Amino acid sequence: MQTVGRRDPLHGELGRLYDAIESPRTIRGKLPILRGAELRSYLDEVRERALEVLDRLELESAEDPLLAEGFVYEMLIAHEHQHNETMLQLIQMVDGYEPVEIEPPPEPDSDGPQMVLVQGGEAEIGAGADGFAYDNERPRHAVEVEPFWIDRTPVTNGAYAEFVADTGAEPPMYWEADGDGRWSRTAMGRVEPLDPDQLVVHVSWHEADAFAQWAGKRLPTEQEWEVAAEGADRERSNLDQLGFGCAGAGAYGDAPSDCGAVQMLGDVWEWTCSDFEAYPGFRAFPYREYSEVFLGEAHKVLRGGSWATRRNVIRTSFRNWDLPERRQIFAGLRCAKDA
Repeated sequence: MQTVGRRDPLHGELGRLYDAIESPRTIRGKLPILRGAELRSYLDEVRERALEVLDRLELESAEDPLLAEGFVYEMLIAHEHQHNETMLQLIQMVDGYEPVEIEPPPEPDSDGPQMVLVQGGEAEIGAGADGFAYDNERPRHAVEVEPFWIDRTPVTNGAYAEFVADTGAEPPMYWEADGDGRWSRTAMGRVEPLDPDQLVVHVSWHEADAFAQWAGKRLPTEQEWEVAAEGADRERSNLDQLGFGCAGAGAYGDAPSDCGAVQMLGDVWEWTCSDFEAYPGFRAFPYREYSEVFLGEAHKVLRGGSWATRRNVIRTSFRNWDLPERRQIFAGLRCAKDA
């Protein structure tokens, strides 16, 4: 609003406190930020001002790239929806939290091969020039991909429990041993038997990579993942926080991607082996701090979204990234191997 609406900030002195670069997670709880009724009043006023500015803008004829096709507004909505998912990561730690409503995903279909073949060749990846996308998804460009196999579904709790038993690896977050060789899941203060057919979630990149090697496979590159996801339908996916948890492996089997893989969108973010690097011809927009400052080998790429991701946010070109040790995110994995 400061740029496109030429408005002074309501509380300019708070800008540095809400700057994620200047204020790392370790100190945010101690910062003198707004809270309670004061915070809610501030949010209401900011939203009212944003709507006032939007009401007088001519987006269809705008030459400013921030305004063209309503980019800045779509970005703000998408960013707010992404923070909805972040808040759910914290809500999982609240004892006894009960969602208002749950819409169960469809029953899984166990029929189908363990892995599907993806033919190699030249493929286009990234977001096209039209429509909303983040700067790190562009420009769309050609890559050469060798033929490969990819798991038809993401990895299940049952498969991951075998890995833990065989290697002594640390279990995922919210797993608790019951002392009788079985596991329970403890998110939101509830203790429930672990469903072996549901998808494993809350594993780090290091753990995902170790599982893939144990299984005699590997994590896919993000280019391979995007090629395998071609044709996936976000309207037939476990998204939008409706299921409030992962579906069973093989759910939405009636809506596979073109190669025959299912659940490429929704359920769990899928770790890839790729570092978060810029595409050829990348240009930071609308500011360096959205993507550019995170580029490099420190962050690994995740693809596909989770059950907590809003439907309007995700697409097959969407690139998420995080530190390889992070486990609190709704991340799982799908393995690949050379053909």
